[in-house]
Amino acid sequence: MLAAPVSPLARPSVAGALRTIEGLLMSAGQRTARRNAWTSVLEDRRRAEDRREAEHLMEAVATRTSQAT
Repeated sequence: MLAAPVSPLARPSVAGALRTIEGLLMSAGQRTARRNAWTSVLEDRRRAEDRREAEHLMEAVATRTSQAT
């Protein structure tokens, strides 16, 4: 047996429902989400700087070692 067709006005689309839920969640947690995102950006920058520093130190040690031999 086939179900009766449902008009689009009677039942919201899945995408519309998801947008509604997202809007409700984001309004409450948007500040926290932005703060967490910015903290992540700062942490990524710090790790990148640490990697660059370690790379420079390793190159300096390798250069010094190869000159000594």
